[in-house]
Amino acid sequence: MFDGGLFGVEAEERAERAIAANAPLAVRMRPRSLDEVVGQEHLLGPGAPLRRLVEGAAPASLLLYGPPGTGKTTLAMLVSQATGRRFAALSALSAGVKDVRGVIEEARRRLARSGEATVLFIDEVHRFSKTQQDALLGAVEDRIVLLVGATTENPFFSVVSPLLSRSLVLELRPLTDDHVRELVHRALADERGLAGRLALDSDAEHHLVRLAGGDARRALTALEAAADAATATGADRIGLATLESTVDRAAVRYDRDGDQHYDVISAFIKSIRGSDVDAALHYLARMIAAGEDPRFIARRLVVHASEDVGMADPTALQTAVAAAHAVQFIGMPEGRLALAQATIHLATAPKSNAVISAIDGALRDVRGGTAGSVPAHLRDGHYAGAARLGHAQGYRYPHDVPEGVLAQQYPPDELVGRDYYRPTQRGAERALADRVPRLRRAVRGEDQGTGGERAG
Repeated sequence: MFDGGLFGVEAEERAERAIAANAPLAVRMRPRSLDEVVGQEHLLGPGAPLRRLVEGAAPASLLLYGPPGTGKTTLAMLVSQATGRRFAALSALSAGVKDVRGVIEEARRRLARSGEATVLFIDEVHRFSKTQQDALLGAVEDRIVLLVGATTENPFFSVVSPLLSRSLVLELRPLTDDHVRELVHRALADERGLAGRLALDSDAEHHLVRLAGGDARRALTALEAAADAATATGADRIGLATLESTVDRAAVRYDRDGDQHYDVISAFIKSIRGSDVDAALHYLARMIAAGEDPRFIARRLVVHASEDVGMADPTALQTAVAAAHAVQFIGMPEGRLALAQATIHLATAPKSNAVISAIDGALRDVRGGTAGSVPAHLRDGHYAGAARLGHAQGYRYPHDVPEGVLAQQYPPDELVGRDYYRPTQRGAERALADRVPRLRRAVRGEDQGTGGERAG
């Protein structure tokens, strides 16, 4: 008689090998041990929290928080393997409460029947509703499942407090270019990957690493597509043109660590300052296409909303800050829209450098030693003994007069009459160019017989 059990096992193993061989390159190259994981040294070094967990520390549910392609799924699988638990996975994009309860019930039965525990991996856990997250609490608390949740959003804003308190929150950092390059080299050489069948030209490698933007999955997916294209033509190398044709992204002559980085951002800001909206959008597009960190672009927009537009259009800063928040909240590629909107707003807004001139002028005086004592009537009078020192005595409350502005010394003696803010005649600042001198005359008592400056 044939041993059906033996042949069944062999057939199952052959099926698993066939499935693995047809899996995407990013799946085939998934690390098989912690030592193969690239990056995340702060979590995986000797004595680090994740390594302690895998190597025998008391089991704890995890929330892995970090950008896409940094290894959240891989780490969940390694935790499962290292702790001898069954691995079950759900995606919050498609799973509901019924799916969650189904996995928990199966985990409960396995635990009761054979003692086999379960790691429940939930991808995009921040997308679960409060009800869906609450459905996990009992099983997590009773350790029916060891939860490993993956999220690209800050879990302290997106995960319910009871689940947070029962989990260890670990933040994964973006992979560096060197990390991505190491993974690409491994995939080119490893038997699970391309097994040395193809070489990758240096300019193609540089472009691939740049396009990945710290996302290992994106890098390996692009490499696999380019390898398929090269193989189809009988080539033994992957060149830049082949890579470009498969990822549909032209290589932009831009180095985030070199001259082009500084030249392009400089041209971008100068185009905004010069009100050339089209040139500004061109340089913005170059940075986006080259994989520049969108948060860097957003920070520069926030700076120049005050430096180059300022009070000529006070809403420019609001737009720039909103764009920075949008980039942080939604990421790329959608974040490009907020960056473009802020760029257009700043480039087309009336310009004034009065804000930076004002604060830099004040700082020059302070750093040069021109400071002086705070006038006694402006000092804090809310503590015992302040009156005996003469502090806050004689202070005049502006709201006590109809005009809301009255004559009173505010700066130290050494700075009386010093003007820092000089409004321009551009945009909304035109009204301030008339109002600020009138305020100064009223505050300094130069408007005789008026009692102050009437609002308006």
